[in-house]
Amino acid sequence: MVLTVDGLRMQYGEVEVLHEVSFDARAGEVLTLLGPNGAGKSTTIEILEGFRLRSAGQVEVLGLDPADADETWRARVGIVLQSWRDHGNWRVGELLGHLGSYYTPYKQPWPTGELLAAVGLTESAGKKVRMLSGGQRRRLDVAIGIVGRPELLFLDEPTTGFDPEARREFHELVGRLAREYGTTILLTTHDLDEASRLADRILILTAGRIVAAGTPAQLTAAIAGEDEVRWSVDGQSFRKKTTDSTEFVRGLFSQYGAELRELEVRRASLEDTYLALVAS
Repeated sequence: MVLTVDGLRMQYGEVEVLHEVSFDARAGEVLTLLGPNGAGKSTTIEILEGFRLRSAGQVEVLGLDPADADETWRARVGIVLQSWRDHGNWRVGELLGHLGSYYTPYKQPWPTGELLAAVGLTESAGKKVRMLSGGQRRRLDVAIGIVGRPELLFLDEPTTGFDPEARREFHELVGRLAREYGTTILLTTHDLDEASRLADRILILTAGRIVAAGTPAQLTAAIAGEDEVRWSVDGQSFRKKTTDSTEFVRGLFSQYGAELRELEVRRASLEDTYLALVAS
């Protein structure tokens, strides 16, 4: 496993922010921590990055406890924070080359040309950072995070404030990093669509506890597994929840035939799962 978390707890005075959180992540997996603001997502990430000391529990990241890790370990980890750091007067290619030089005592960084191609910024290599669009800047953030060829990449609320096009491009980039380069990615978000598009597995975190875990399909089937069927006959409306909407609709046609009107099937979704868990 790339990372293993067992019984993680974080407490500030009398306030318990994380309670008995346990999970793991495999090589090349995109794992998403999904939850509302204040659920403990960023705190979890900060502990795994070694930026915050935990109150209790066992944490192993790339074979080491991040609380005791050295610079060699840090060179194996990439981090993209919520806020963008302004390097406005640097040119894109020069900035990446400069940052890559910090890794040379520990490992061979990603060649600047290859890195620019990987994140789709080849044509922007000579531009000053302040001239980039919002989506391009976020691509640069990822380039900075992976310049040292990390085995593990942390993305904390990566698309906050993105327009739809920039969000789509960023999602494609994250998928490519995992598929083509084998990077393990731990992503935090409160965006349901983002989680369902990117994640191999989703952990739903609320009030400092993981309340469900699995693929988007598994979570939907296990927790929000009922479809809703609506229809009308002779002006009277009906509604029914069922785990087998296909068979139920066949029964309606068999019973009512041409009298059946306004038939609508609403499939169970990840949103149903999420809302049910957060509300419980």
